[in-house]
Amino acid sequence: MHLFSGFQLRDWLLANDPALSRLRMASRVTLTIVLSFLILLAIQTFVLPLPTAAFGLGIVLSIEGGIAVRDKGNARQLVTRLFGCVASLAVVAVAAGLEDNRFLSDLVFLVVIALASAGRVFGPRGFAVGMFAFTSYFMGAYFRPSLADLPEVAIGPVVSVLVGHLVRAVLLPDDWRRDLLRSLESVSGRINQILFKLAALAGGAEIGEADRQEMRQLEDRLKEVVLMAETFIPRPPAGVFDGAADPAAELAIRLFDAHLAAESAIVLSFQSPPPFALVHAVIEADKAALATYEGMAETIRDQPQSETVRALLWLGEARQQLTQAIDEGQASSFSGIDTVNDTAQSPPIDFSFANPLLRSALQITLASAIAMGFGLLLSRERWFWAVLASFLVFTNTNSRGDTAMKALSRSLGTVFGIAIGLVLATLISREPAIAIPVAAACIFLAFYFLQVSYATMTFFISIVLCLVYGMTGVLTLDLLKLRIGETVIGAVAGTAVAFVVFPTRTRGALDSALARWFQALRDLLGALGEGRHGFELIALSQKIDACYRDVTVAARPLGSSWSVVTRPGQIRQTLAIFLSCTYWARILAKSYETPAAADNLNTLIAADLALIDNAAPRGSACFLIKRKASLTTGRHLPLSRDGAKLGLEMIGSALERLYPQADVLPFAPGEAIARSKQG
Repeated sequence: MHLFSGFQLRDWLLANDPALSRLRMASRVTLTIVLSFLILLAIQTFVLPLPTAAFGLGIVLSIEGGIAVRDKGNARQLVTRLFGCVASLAVVAVAAGLEDNRFLSDLVFLVVIALASAGRVFGPRGFAVGMFAFTSYFMGAYFRPSLADLPEVAIGPVVSVLVGHLVRAVLLPDDWRRDLLRSLESVSGRINQILFKLAALAGGAEIGEADRQEMRQLEDRLKEVVLMAETFIPRPPAGVFDGAADPAAELAIRLFDAHLAAESAIVLSFQSPPPFALVHAVIEADKAALATYEGMAETIRDQPQSETVRALLWLGEARQQLTQAIDEGQASSFSGIDTVNDTAQSPPIDFSFANPLLRSALQITLASAIAMGFGLLLSRERWFWAVLASFLVFTNTNSRGDTAMKALSRSLGTVFGIAIGLVLATLISREPAIAIPVAAACIFLAFYFLQVSYATMTFFISIVLCLVYGMTGVLTLDLLKLRIGETVIGAVAGTAVAFVVFPTRTRGALDSALARWFQALRDLLGALGEGRHGFELIALSQKIDACYRDVTVAARPLGSSWSVVTRPGQIRQTLAIFLSCTYWARILAKSYETPAAADNLNTLIAADLALIDNAAPRGSACFLIKRKASLTTGRHLPLSRDGAKLGLEMIGSALERLYPQADVLPFAPGEAIARSKQG
C-alpha cells in the first residue's frame, strides 16, 4: 500500500509553514545578526575598537530590520531602513547627551515611546521607524555610551541596516511567483492531511465528536493557507477578473474549486463516511478506481453516501487540477501571469483619538510610565526590561483580551526560558564553540515560531540571553530573578492599562469583526438579487472567507482559561455556525447562474437578508447563547442538485441557529433533500 508515498518532509513543511514564510523570516533575521556581528567583530579586530553599544545596536536593529520593515518593494524597504537608521542615531545621541541627568533621560524615553507608538498612523514605514527609535533609545540608555563614542557606536546601526537590506534584497529576496508556488504546494499538503484523516475514518458507521473537531481544525488550516495563496495571485485594480481566459483567473478558479471541494468532502463525510478504497483512489489518483466510483454514485443516487462519493470525486478532480497548476508553475514560474503594480492609495491619516492607533499610543505610553516607576523601585540599572515588556505586549493586539494573553505568554516564556537557559549556560557557557551555535539556533527557532506562539519566541530569546550573560561572565541567579520580576511588572502594567484606559473589550473587537462578516454576506446576497454572477460572486465569497478569519481571531480570547467567559464549547459551536454560513456562501457563489425565473430564489434571498438584519445588530451576543448539541447542523446535505437554492436554504438554516427559537432545524434533512429534488 502506498497511502503515504507522496507525503514527504517538504510536503509536511509546506503544509505547516505556508510559502515557507516563517522559515524565510527566521533565516533572514538569523543571517542578518550573524553577518552583522561578524562584520563588527572584523572591524574591531582589524580597524578600530568598538564600544559594546555598537554590537548591541547592530544585533537589535538586525532583528527589527527583519520583522518590522514591511514595505512592498526593495526600494521602499531601503528608504524605510535609512529613515530607521537616522532615527536610531538621533535617539542614541540624545540618550548619550542626557546620561548625566537620568531623571530627564527617563522622561525623554517616555516621549520617544509616545512618538514611536503614534508613528504607526503613518503605516508600515511609521511602524518600522518607531520600532527602530524605541529599541535604539532602549539600548543607548542601557549601555550608556559617551558622546565621544558616538562615531564608533554609529557603525553598529549602519552595518545592520546595510546587511539587512543585502539579505532581504539579494540573498533571501521576496518573489511573489515563488511564494505563489509554495503556497499552492501548501494547499496541496493540507488537502493531503484532510485525505489522510478521512482515510483513517473511512468505513466507519459514524464520525465521533473528537474526530469532527479535528476535521474542522484541518478545515480552518486549509482556509488559512488558501487565503494566503489568494494574496499572491495578481488581480486587476478592481479586484475582479474579466474572464476565465486570463491565466491568473484560471489559477484562481482552480484554487477556489480545490478549497470548496475539500470542504465539501469534510461536510458530507460527517453525514456518511466515505469508503476507504475511494479515499485511497483519490490520494493515488487511480483513474480506473475513480471511474468505478463515478458509476457507483449514479447507482446509489438517492442514498446519503452518494453525495459523499460525489464530493470525494470532485475533490479528486480539483486536486488533480491543482497539481497540474503546481507542475506548470514549477516548469514556467507562472510566466503567463503578469505582475500587477500596487496602485492602492494610502488611507487619510487620522490624528484624532477616534483612531485606535492613537489610543493605543496613549496606552503604551502610560503602561511604559507605570512599568518604569515600579521597575525603578526594583532596580535602577535593569528597569528597562519592565518598559520593554510593557511596550511589546501591545504589539499586534486588537483587544484587552489579546493584550492580557500576550502579557501572560511573555511572562511564561521568560520564566521557562530562563530555567532552561540557566542550565544550558551552566553547562556550555565556557565553551564558546558550542554556546555560540546553540545561541544562533535558538535565535532562528525564536523567530520561526514568532507567528505561531509568542510564548515560544520569548522562551528561546530568554535562553539566548542566558547564554550571552554566561559567556560575558555576568550570569547570576539574582540577575535572572530580576529579569523575571521586571518582565512581570511590565506585563502587569500593560494588561492593567489595556483594561482601564481606552479599553477595547474582546467582545467589542468581536462585534466589529462580526459586523464586517454580516456586511460581506449581505453584499453577496445583494449581488445575487441584482443578477450578478461569475467572478464577481466568487470575489464576494472570498471576502466572506477573509472576514470569517477575522472573526475567529477576535473570538479566540473568549475561550481562553483566564477569561471571564470560559465557555470554549459554546465558542466553538458558534464559530462552527459561521463556518457553515461561509461554506454555503461559497457553494452559492459557485453554483449560481442567473435563472430565467428566479422568484423562488429571490424569496430565499429576502428571507436570508431578513435573518441578517435580525442577527447583525446583536453582535457577539450569539457567542453567549447556550444551544443543545445536535448532530444535525443543517450542513450535511446534498450538493449535486440545485446548489444555489440549497445554498440559500442552508445559509438561512445556519443563521437561525445563531438565535434558535427552539432547538430544532426549520426543516429536516430528508425534507431538504426532497426540496432539492423538486427544484
